[in-house]
Amino acid sequence: PRFFQIYFMFNLTKIDKNKKEKMLTKNNKNQALVDKLIQLKKERNAVILAHNYQLGEVQDMADFVGDSLDLSRKAAKTRAEVIVFCGVQFMAETASILSPDKIVLLPDINAGCPMANMVTVEKLKEKKQKYGYPYVVCYVNSAAEVKAESDVCCTSANAVKIVRGLDQRKKVLFIPDQYLGHYVSSQVGKEMILWPGYCPTHLRILPQDIARLRKDHPQAKVIVHAECRPEVISLADEVQSTGVMCRYAKTTENNEIIVGTELGIIHR
Repeated sequence: PRFFQIYFMFNLTKIDKNKKEKMLTKNNKNQALVDKLIQLKKERNAVILAHNYQLGEVQDMADFVGDSLDLSRKAAKTRAEVIVFCGVQFMAETASILSPDKIVLLPDINAGCPMANMVTVEKLKEKKQKYGYPYVVCYVNSAAEVKAESDVCCTSANAVKIVRGLDQRKKVLFIPDQYLGHYVSSQVGKEMILWPGYCPTHLRILPQDIARLRKDHPQAKVIVHAECRPEVISLADEVQSTGVMCRYAKTTENNEIIVGTELGIIHR
């Protein structure tokens, strides 16, 4: 299971652009490829975005590293003409929606999110009709066409706030992550209709993993993503989005942190 202890935190998004290119030139073994990427980026006036879950060497080449929505917002504020999004399909779609005047490139056009693929517009329409057209709260980790069929979108960081602000007399259908939906339901105190979707990676984190690591690191704080199963969340000290996890690791006085999310974030 992808469960790790962090002993340091290094965030490339805070590094000056010129210093970063010098660092890459000095340390990277694939120097010819690095030089070509840097040159192409300048020629095309491009900005490179890398999601928190990407490989470390991909994050090192990026101008910005973060979660999908935050990256798209940052790219929209740049003067770049081209956005290279090192992520999956729904992330590139979000970037295109927020930057309609920019070209958005996805390095691997087949890169998809299993959870995002667990909901389709057709199935969503059927579910809405079945439950009398409830509010549809859509997690941003979804395809653009699914978002368009929803009433409101949310992130893992603001999902509780979004649901709490809805008319509590009306039913809520939360898509596509049932575990994030379960967490939101527990925080708001409102029973919701949960789509049977999930993140395969977060589902692999088990309660026994927490118990084992707590035994080995009794002083460590446990922070997990809200996409984890309820039994894992109940054992954590904090439930956080990936962006909050990075800020927490930079500011906490704890020397050890047990992090429950995808491996790539450890590089940050």
